[in-house]
Amino acid sequence: MTDDHSALARLSAAGFAVDALTTEQLDVLSRLSEHELDLLVDIKGRLDEAGPEVQAHNEIAGGALF
Repeated sequence: MTDDHSALARLSAAGFAVDALTTEQLDVLSRLSEHELDLLVDIKGRLDEAGPEVQAHNEIAGGALF
């Protein structure tokens, strides 16, 4: 397990809006293992990489999903 501050700081640095979370949610995230943190940050990074393409399609196609 990581300590509370480093886990939440790492998630914040990765772009997670930790300031918008409840105390209970912060408690869960602060108790993640290093492996779980690595996985969560990796998934967020991949979603962020895919985001602009999806957003561009939304703007160009007027929100049509394809």
